Amino acid sequence: MTKLIIQIPCLNEADHLAATIADLPREIPGIDEIEYLIIDDGSTDNTSEVAVQLGVHHVVRHIRNKGLATAFRTGLDACLRLGADIIVNTDADNQYQGADIPLLIEPILAGRAELVVGDRGVGSLDHFSYLKQRLQSLGSWVIGRASGLHTPDATSGFRALARHAAQNTVVLSDYSYTLESLIQAGDSKLAVEFVAIGINPQTRPSRLMKSMWQYIRTSTVAIVRAYTLYRPLRVFTLLGLLLIGLGLIPGVRFIYLFSIGETQGHIQSLILSSILLIMGFQSLLVGLVADLIGSNRKLLEEVVVRIRRLELDEPLHGSTKKGSKFEE
Repeated sequence: MTKLIIQIPCLNEADHLAATIADLPREIPGIDEIEYLIIDDGSTDNTSEVAVQLGVHHVVRHIRNKGLATAFRTGLDACLRLGADIIVNTDADNQYQGADIPLLIEPILAGRAELVVGDRGVGSLDHFSYLKQRLQSLGSWVIGRASGLHTPDATSGFRALARHAAQNTVVLSDYSYTLESLIQAGDSKLAVEFVAIGINPQTRPSRLMKSMWQYIRTSTVAIVRAYTLYRPLRVFTLLGLLLIGLGLIPGVRFIYLFSIGETQGHIQSLILSSILLIMGFQSLLVGLVADLIGSNRKLLEEVVVRIRRLELDEPLHGSTKKGSKFEE
């Protein structure tokens, strides 16, 4: 039997949850059992109670708000404990169309992919400003370069994971899971596909981003952090070579002036060159150390995955019964 669990991270979504749940499929060819799971990320309204009233099978509640990335991780862990073979993540504001879920899981059912992401066509979305369209496209291109994948819509939260992919997903970010998980998927050589999807009319402004500048700032930090985490040698090598190149410019200038007899008044060039060259070589050494630490991180991730699988083989308690509600 193939079991699908659709997880929905929520924060104060009591007003929108009914429409989201109503839009979800009840039957999908190739799926024997479909269940819904709500991750209530410390809501101050009655999101959890509304979810139970709507017949949601499982509710996980954070006592306080922990952020979208943590809610995503909590959902994956709960879905794995509940025996999901495929996990679909969607938004609580009904941005994504439930009718597209069969399209999203088809590559997994066919054995072509372990992670499938819905492509909204961010470069041409009507409710995105021209600047946001360009930034979304640029960010997706950067993530594609970092992950080694073709990523037309890197920030899409509408995605499906096979059980194996969910077990191997280790997200460290506190901001969002979308970017880092794609870089990690590329680093882990997972089979990833993007499928074209539609979206529903916007019901409310984004709560993750309060302004365009916040989006640019947080997205840039997330991309740089994730890229440095998984490609440290490349990052620090490029930085080191850049500093060495800049250091050679005043150094060569000083040598040239010294060779033609101008030995006075150019000590500043020598000092600047020395500082930049030292910083450059230090960056190269930091890159080597970070690469060794990265190898250790991969071993730790493997340990986490093995422990997770061992835990899933243990008997499940009351928290996994249908209609259950538990807190973290």
